[in-house]
Amino acid sequence: MKLSAKQLNRFIIFKLPSAYLCGVRVLMLTHQQCNTRVRFKWINQNPFKSIYFAVLAMAAELSTGALVLKNVYNTTYKFSTLVVGMNAQFYKKAVGKITFICDDTRELEHSINKAIESKEGVTFLLSTKGIDEMGDEVAKFEFNWSIKIKKNLIE
Repeated sequence: MKLSAKQLNRFIIFKLPSAYLCGVRVLMLTHQQCNTRVRFKWINQNPFKSIYFAVLAMAAELSTGALVLKNVYNTTYKFSTLVVGMNAQFYKKAVGKITFICDDTRELEHSINKAIESKEGVTFLLSTKGIDEMGDEVAKFEFNWSIKIKKNLIE
């Protein structure tokens, strides 16, 4: 199955409506990189006139999660996926358009192969950086993902 940014944005409307209402969108998705964006709006603001940290977390998680989905859909197995941990660092006030870029695929590919070989659950870390319109890093998120094979689609 081919998974595209357009398909994921449609998915967000129906399965992640709070992210959709807050303006979280997938800009680009390949096997090596996923970019998501959120723009400062009235609905996603905090009292300090910047984007609420939970909205940033939604955009950041989607950049890693979409990359996980894109890569597991490329196999002949059906996987269960789950975020089991998160760490975040904030460097600058998030205003304007914030783009999250996840291109941390080396560990992802290794973990998918390990899960297929071992038939056991595997956890791994994916990081994503939030960049503002000026090119400054606003935040860095690390998500600890767990994947496990549910079944082989060929059987």
